[in-house]
Amino acid sequence: MKTLGFLSFGHWTPSPHSGTRSAKEALQQSVELAVAAEELGVDQAAFRVHHFARQLASPFPLLAAAGARTERIELGTGVIDMRYENPAYFAEDAGAADLISDGRLQLGLSRGAPEQVVDGWRHFGFRPTEGETDADMARRHTLETLRLLKGEGFAEPNPRPMFPNPPGLLRLEPHSPGLRERIWWGAGSDATARWAAARGMNLMSSTLKDDETGQPFHVQQAEQIRAFREEWDAHEHGFSPRVSVSRSIIALTDQRDRAYFLGQRDSQDQVGMLDETTRAIFGRSYIGEPDQLIEELARDEAIAEADTLLITVPNQLGVEYNAHLLESIITHVAPGLGWR
Repeated sequence: MKTLGFLSFGHWTPSPHSGTRSAKEALQQSVELAVAAEELGVDQAAFRVHHFARQLASPFPLLAAAGARTERIELGTGVIDMRYENPAYFAEDAGAADLISDGRLQLGLSRGAPEQVVDGWRHFGFRPTEGETDADMARRHTLETLRLLKGEGFAEPNPRPMFPNPPGLLRLEPHSPGLRERIWWGAGSDATARWAAARGMNLMSSTLKDDETGQPFHVQQAEQIRAFREEWDAHEHGFSPRVSVSRSIIALTDQRDRAYFLGQRDSQDQVGMLDETTRAIFGRSYIGEPDQLIEELARDEAIAEADTLLITVPNQLGVEYNAHLLESIITHVAPGLGWR
């Protein structure tokens, strides 16, 4: 059995060929897809966060809205760029959204990825301290966020408060118990997977990672997962970790599927430079008839290692079509792999 979810980047464009032509439509359709996915039996709805782009950017209003419209499905992010985040404000927003959803948030965080603008986090008022890189700053913000999410008091109360205080030091409110254990780290290398494990975060690994061995993507990702679990076992965190991977999976079951995706069936891993110094490997897409997908996905070592699989969806094709894609995987692919 696997936890199966979808991951949406929430793209929108005013093009007449797009089914998602504005930020309003991207947000509203995201909530509607979460509702539809829950009705289909999908386990998680996750959303990407990209600033300065025609994509989803502010996760907590969206997660709260989806939480108010659903009852069972997990709601997550994949991932929030912590270079842009104020830890205290993050903890308050996350606590509120988690309480609205009755404790269903699964929040993926990361040090960030290539951006639409140069040093976009500077426009949000953040600067690395002396000797820090922007990645160091993201990890500093993350560790402070983790501390705040524990819900321990740290602030001295005013001796003459406007409202009565509980005894002792005060914490941020609202606090949502258990959210600290539902924080994930989007790791791009074996080292950052170990870093996350040492700090008690679940592992989120996407279709992109540093090319560290030259092996196929799924093999390197499986090794990353094993490194994470090995490091986790060296610490006493008090709970068992979860591991997710994401994949682009399209089951060709009708003429619409074939019209959109038949020409993309021969996808392969790709290797390129993520920046001036980082050689990265991008995982292939899986596109084909259900029987073909069952055979190919059964050979994916990283999917076998993970307990959670997030399926990236082409959100601009609309809620109804994306619900169809998810239903095809649940109905025609997942049972053949023992996922359902």
